[in-house]
Amino acid sequence: MTKTTTTALLLGSLAAPLAGQVPAPLTDLVRRVFASNEFGARERFGPVEWIEQGAAYLAVEPSATTAGASDLVRYETATGARTIFVPAAQLMPRGRTEPLEIEEYTVSANGRQVLVFTNSARVWRQNTRGDFWVLDRQTGSLSKLGGPDAPASSLMYAKLSPAGDRAAYVRQGDIFVERLADGQVTKLTSGADSLHVNGMTDWVYEEEFSLRDGFRWSPDGAKIAYWRFDMTGVGTFNLFNATDSLYPFVTPVQYPKVGTTNSVVTVGVVSAEGGRTTWIEVPDDPRQNYIPRMEWAGPNEVVIQRMNRLQNTNRVFLANAASGRVTVVLTERDDAWVDVVDELTWLAKGKEFLWVSEADGWRHVYRVGRTGANRALITRGDYDVVGVTAVDEALGWLYFIASPDNATQRYLYRTRLDGAGTAERISPAHEPGTHGYTVAPNAKWAFHTYSSANRLPTIDLVGLPKHTVVRTMVNDTARQRSVAAVLARPVEFFKADVGGGVVLDGWMIKPKDFDSTKTYPLLMYVYGEPAGQTATDQWQGDSRIWYQAMADQGYVIATVDNRGTPAPRGRAWRKVVYQQIGVLSSQEQAEAVRVLTRTRSYLDPSRVAIWGWSGGGSSTLQAMFRYPDVYQVGMSVAPVPDQLLYDTIYQERYMGLPAQNPAAYQKASPINVADGLRGRLLVVHGSGDDNVHYQGTERLVNRLVELGRPFDFMAYPNRSHCICEGPGTTHHVYSLLTRYLVEHLPAGGRTRATP
Repeated sequence: MTKTTTTALLLGSLAAPLAGQVPAPLTDLVRRVFASNEFGARERFGPVEWIEQGAAYLAVEPSATTAGASDLVRYETATGARTIFVPAAQLMPRGRTEPLEIEEYTVSANGRQVLVFTNSARVWRQNTRGDFWVLDRQTGSLSKLGGPDAPASSLMYAKLSPAGDRAAYVRQGDIFVERLADGQVTKLTSGADSLHVNGMTDWVYEEEFSLRDGFRWSPDGAKIAYWRFDMTGVGTFNLFNATDSLYPFVTPVQYPKVGTTNSVVTVGVVSAEGGRTTWIEVPDDPRQNYIPRMEWAGPNEVVIQRMNRLQNTNRVFLANAASGRVTVVLTERDDAWVDVVDELTWLAKGKEFLWVSEADGWRHVYRVGRTGANRALITRGDYDVVGVTAVDEALGWLYFIASPDNATQRYLYRTRLDGAGTAERISPAHEPGTHGYTVAPNAKWAFHTYSSANRLPTIDLVGLPKHTVVRTMVNDTARQRSVAAVLARPVEFFKADVGGGVVLDGWMIKPKDFDSTKTYPLLMYVYGEPAGQTATDQWQGDSRIWYQAMADQGYVIATVDNRGTPAPRGRAWRKVVYQQIGVLSSQEQAEAVRVLTRTRSYLDPSRVAIWGWSGGGSSTLQAMFRYPDVYQVGMSVAPVPDQLLYDTIYQERYMGLPAQNPAAYQKASPINVADGLRGRLLVVHGSGDDNVHYQGTERLVNRLVELGRPFDFMAYPNRSHCICEGPGTTHHVYSLLTRYLVEHLPAGGRTRATP
């Protein structure tokens, strides 16, 4: 009874500001960062699309003639010559007084048809449902896709055909093709309902395979290949909403939890004119396998990646679109797990393709024959290819992102497509940090984004391969001035030797008036799982300013990447955590803190806090429960306390199947070691989280109550995993975290005790 009363009082106190606890300047800066967006980007760039193989590009820009609207503008890449491609006035639907807002757009190959996505609505993480309009630049006609009876914001994933004369889209779980000349609509699939969808995916494929758009036009525009999902038998998770109506209601989600039933996923091919679907004959039980990628390999064949449920084998099939028969082209295996290979790049007129593999212990690019023969290594050396950026087949070059010497950074390299010679760095040597590129189809130009931990992002148009700056697209000098005014010290990078030959990368932020003769409390930021890396030399956005504001009150802020995070440090580094997610990571995180406090006299080992979100929230629980001697305060946001409650694809990939190894799940789930809690713990969760269910936090609450462990808790009604919906929510979350830390781990350097 006493415990319950105390918790209720804590909930009340956390919901309102605590007078005198947080210094006014810190409170004000948190407001400026998370409420007023004072430090956000001010210069807009894009969305941008290359056209004419890179000789020109399109950009969305504020209209000079129509207030509050946007023009679609064409630029000559080499000269910068500017013309209006589509004026805002042409995007004015009949009977309306305002032009369409351009959220996304695509242009047909001949430049005549412009497809505009607008009036979008959120579906789980992304705004993927909305209205699609097609502008015929030759006639000036503007028409809405979907036919006269299509409700607002009801279409998904509309795509123009290769010839630009038709558009295909998903509506209420079925695929339709619409002829642009006369608006004739043909329904290609049938049978969609709450448990069956075509041309789109279920929740877990969208979340874990980043697969949303579930159909592909054939290169000749004659056929469409698509995914079909049968969710019959998949467990239903009901999201409970008690605030948005007089009576509570639920939103059902087919969500396969660890060890439970997956959807039946199949791939079919249908004529764009309609008719019978040919189903691809992918072997074995579809509920025990995944099809995370599918694309056309010419006009008559489809290439499919099929992974087993353990995700330690990826088979590539080449399927005949007419018969559905398949042949195995390539098989990739790993003792832990294999990763999906995004879009295959075809070479030699379809006779070869590029494949990414860790077969030699590093992530490298291979050239493979269409039938799987003659697998040849292109990139070589003890480094990882982070991603393939472009192929210049005409001149024989492969462009890719890597960072052989520093896993916190990213650079553009190129090497010969035949594997001859050594790779050469293209990114400038005088710009350490993180570089990203959107390369033109002809590989002669690229939009280059550059940032570092101490430098805001800039975007330039560069010529390749010399990396010559053609023009600056985004510099955002006004933002740079406002940010510089509040950043007193640079981020410092360090390495922590945690023993056994393991050295971790990390960064650190110190107070503006840092005094090395004093000791400071340490706040560790953690993620620690295979889905994210925190020790990166890139701009951290609002978090960078928040961390500096906290540091300036008298904290040292730091992060480290333990083994198992996706740093480009080799297969062994990433996959050593197999079947011990949370166990090895928390051990190395704790040892890193011990090393830091032992080797840096200005860090106080008796004043250490840790915080993280999602996987980082889980890592925070692991830290607080397993290493109470290291951490005094923890702030866990949206954690997974019990790994059995998370989804099949993510958790089974890294932990295996629970029926085969229940002990691994028992050991790795933080809820099972909650009796180790000794310090102050804050748990924060959104009750509408469709990704990491609030259910897990409720079970953790019950366990901590059962154990008699005091803790603090904040629930945000109906907020999703980002806890960002609704006015003031983000500001409230970070005010809460700030307040909790200041209250339970007071800031400030202390005079070091004399030995």
